[in-house]
Amino acid sequence: MDAVMQQVAEHKGCGTSGGSGKASCGSGAGENDLPQEIWDKVKNHPCYSEEAHHHYARMHVAVAPACNIQCNYCNRKYDCANESRPGVVSEKLTPEQAAKKVLAVASTIPQMTVLGIAGPGDPLANPAKTFKTFELISKTAPDIKLCLSTNGLALPDHVDTIASYNVDHVTITINMIDPEVGAKIYPWIFWKHKRVEGIEAARILTERQLQGLEMLTERGILCKVNSVMIPGVNDKHLVEVNKAVKSRGAFLHNIMPLISAPEHGTVFGLTGQRGPSAQELKALQDSCEGEMNMMRHCRQCRADAVGLLGEDRSEEFTTDKIMAMEVNYDMEGRKAYQVAVEEERQAKVAARQEELATLAGEASDIKILAAVATKGSGLINEHFGHAKEFQIYELSTSGAKFVGHRRVDLYCQGGYGDEDSLETVIRAINDCHAVFVAKIGGCPKGDLAKAGIEAVDEYAHEFIEKSAIGWFKAYLEKVKTGEIVHESRGDAEIRQGALIATAAAAE
Repeated sequence: MDAVMQQVAEHKGCGTSGGSGKASCGSGAGENDLPQEIWDKVKNHPCYSEEAHHHYARMHVAVAPACNIQCNYCNRKYDCANESRPGVVSEKLTPEQAAKKVLAVASTIPQMTVLGIAGPGDPLANPAKTFKTFELISKTAPDIKLCLSTNGLALPDHVDTIASYNVDHVTITINMIDPEVGAKIYPWIFWKHKRVEGIEAARILTERQLQGLEMLTERGILCKVNSVMIPGVNDKHLVEVNKAVKSRGAFLHNIMPLISAPEHGTVFGLTGQRGPSAQELKALQDSCEGEMNMMRHCRQCRADAVGLLGEDRSEEFTTDKIMAMEVNYDMEGRKAYQVAVEEERQAKVAARQEELATLAGEASDIKILAAVATKGSGLINEHFGHAKEFQIYELSTSGAKFVGHRRVDLYCQGGYGDEDSLETVIRAINDCHAVFVAKIGGCPKGDLAKAGIEAVDEYAHEFIEKSAIGWFKAYLEKVKTGEIVHESRGDAEIRQGALIATAAAAE
């Protein structure tokens, strides 16, 4: 396995460091960038491949209610239509209900390729329910990839069982490797039938997390590490976390912004702990990328999320609706649909490469951000007023690089534009020079222009990266001729909780 991980490291600029000599490569890697056995695991996994997340869907089943640690950013007590955050669900399921739900969703959404268990507590604090669910699904839908997300406290005790069920993707939330930092994040853990608090709790937790990570990678199981960026608490420390998890074989590191709204009732929310700004988050991700590539497309999904990343179709699949369905699981039909998806995906890659070749020889150190309204499939195919989020690309002479997303309030409300919502959209993409849309009205286009953001609608329904590169090439030409003066943009606001609210408003 070490040889395979080293082979991974030699691609996309990733290198090895640390005692184990293992390494990892990032979510932007393509078919020619990874060993075949790694590519087969990630090519249609929307969380492990940035490219795949444009085309493939995932679902989570909420079968694990208990948790064995307390985090200052988590409160699983509340759930409402306005919440989109980890740890909350509308319904808890039995393994049998979960298995039927998976079949129903996979039959309705043929591009759904991944089933994850992420809570609402910790899957490994609920091992019987978690592994029973995996057992049922592996028998009835063997083509679906199985994943779990854990805080890692119980992980070393269950690695053999995880491997026996062919769960080949595991996400571990690791927010610190220094117990003094950890004590500011975790009030207590439940360990060996008793509650442990403070620095001792954090010490036990970090030791177990890193031990579990090493055990998984030794078995060839791909590991993604999630870290929550908490300004003033662990933001600088996460650089050390990044080095530690890379040295133990993590495949991918996902640094996420803290969700700390007071209405969620978390300790951090009630004490006024702020989350990072868009540029603070990007700067930290960029600084860690020299060690290993970063996941930039995470949506911090609920524990019952369904659909493409960036959408949630869970309301279509409530328990009442599922139990009334007659499910016909057509595995061959799903395979045929996914073949068509792969053909579309390859066309997108080819178009990007063709357009990228036109930038050859361009000498410029200009880098700018652009926002994109999309429904998926790697296309600019969403109306500005209907966008619930914008995907963010960094444009340079190296091409178009996906660097994140911004949730926003829905601008169009029943056929009319909401000016208050437009202000929140502008704040969310204020660091962008342009926004690519399938269509936009004259008023919002003018207001965006006043804010210094160009609304670009001439690439409607075309591939994102090809279009963005073409527009950027024209932008550089305008700078050269003096038609425009390049100026840096300001910071932007990370909105949380907007996704579910706008989905509900659109119904």
